[in-house]
Amino acid sequence: QVQLVESGGGLVQPGGSLRLSCVVSGFTLDYYAIGWFRQAPGKEREGVSCISSSDGSTYYADSVKGRFTISRDNAKNTVYLQMNSLKPEDTAVYYCATNFMGSCKGGYDYWGQGTQVTVSS
Repeated sequence: QVQLVESGGGLVQPGGSLRLSCVVSGFTLDYYAIGWFRQAPGKEREGVSCISSSDGSTYYADSVKGRFTISRDNAKNTVYLQMNSLKPEDTAVYYCATNFMGSCKGGYDYWGQGTQVTVSS
């Protein structure tokens, strides 16, 4: 059974940091891209970052470039999203997902349940 489980969210002050984890099971992480997405209240879901399996390429939304870093540890079946210099506009539910492809392109069919990130003083 394919599962993606996010963790690491919470309440943090502006300028703070969080590291999100996405632990996958039911498939071999080595072969597939993983994307991070977020959805803020009243807004559409947006892509935040992605890491491919084919060559380890990483992609970031303009709004998080230079602040967020995606990485993967295939041995631990885990993908991380390190978030630094957090801003109130980063507040959202964060989801990880896979498209069961080596690259980041294509539709994402399998999603985790999400983890809440709140940036507030």
